[in-house]
Amino acid sequence: MSAQSGEVASSSSPGSQWSARLPGVTLAVAIAVVATAFGRLVPIVGGPVTGIVIGVALAAWRRPGERFRPGITFSGRTVLQLSVVVLGSQLSLSQIAKVGLDSLPVMLGTLAACLVAAYWIGRWLGLVGDLRTLIGVGTGICGASAIAAVTPVIGAVGVDVAYAVSTIFLFNIAAVLLFPVIGHLLGMSQHSFGLFAGTAINDTSSVVAAATTYGHDALGFAVVVKLTRTLLIIPICLGLAAIAARRDRGTAATDSAVPASVDGDTATSRPPRRVRVVGLIPTFLIGFLVVAAVNSAGLIPAGAHSGLNEISVFLITVALSAIGLSTDIAGLRRTGPRPLLLGASLWVVVAVTSLGLQYLTASL
Repeated sequence: MSAQSGEVASSSSPGSQWSARLPGVTLAVAIAVVATAFGRLVPIVGGPVTGIVIGVALAAWRRPGERFRPGITFSGRTVLQLSVVVLGSQLSLSQIAKVGLDSLPVMLGTLAACLVAAYWIGRWLGLVGDLRTLIGVGTGICGASAIAAVTPVIGAVGVDVAYAVSTIFLFNIAAVLLFPVIGHLLGMSQHSFGLFAGTAINDTSSVVAAATTYGHDALGFAVVVKLTRTLLIIPICLGLAAIAARRDRGTAATDSAVPASVDGDTATSRPPRRVRVVGLIPTFLIGFLVVAAVNSAGLIPAGAHSGLNEISVFLITVALSAIGLSTDIAGLRRTGPRPLLLGASLWVVVAVTSLGLQYLTASL
């Protein structure tokens, strides 16, 4: 028994974890090197977008096997978060506060439009319950991160989570490819595009990729807007938890089935509902603010900013290459047309609302 325990301890040691991650990380870095070289030859496309396109193409041709998965997962999540933390070296706390406040009208407007559209368009498409809720929150706030945060709150089942994540991912890729083109066609400034990307693209990785392609100033602005928007998951989760608790009390009183979601649909074998506010605040957001505070204090030499920016962009390219490699083409096929139609509709609603509110508030 002790020998087995020793084997388990050994398999979970830092050294063994890094050994398991090495194949996937190496593959993502190799793609990133090629993508960076191509991005320098074709700056309008850029390394991050090239990386995610190569990754998706490879996944469609032959999805990497299990031995690559730990490293791909690590690169797509932890490396991306590290890149955002390093990006904090390019900003000051005063800039972050100003950008966050200035973007609130557009940010709140797009979120409200997305949630309302998710409810009514979802009903029209015949999508009710958790799947509609997950796609709406994922599109309106922060993609897969929001879906992960909301899942235990509403007690969503695994199949709905998988469908929602697949749907969100498809439109992340579309945004990375199309939004810079839209920005150039509309003649958007770096500031305007950063606000557009930060409020209309749902996943942090895709926001970073699209904004990096558009320009350095757009990237800094977009990341601040996106991270501010991410914090909205806290009131959303608290609100959903309150609604779910009220539904549960009502069904308990009538001795009926447990509702499947905030919309009152029924299902069995549901996970318990829970919400932890502290866990909803991303650790990398705190790191980003700490690095920005260090930069605000003048502790980062001016000559180091260019190198740190290059490091951040390369880390972004590695992360997006990994995200491309993790594309589940079969999963996208399994979602069927209705979730994809809802995702597409919400994607358009959020983009149009962002541009419209920018025009009305003279930000465009």
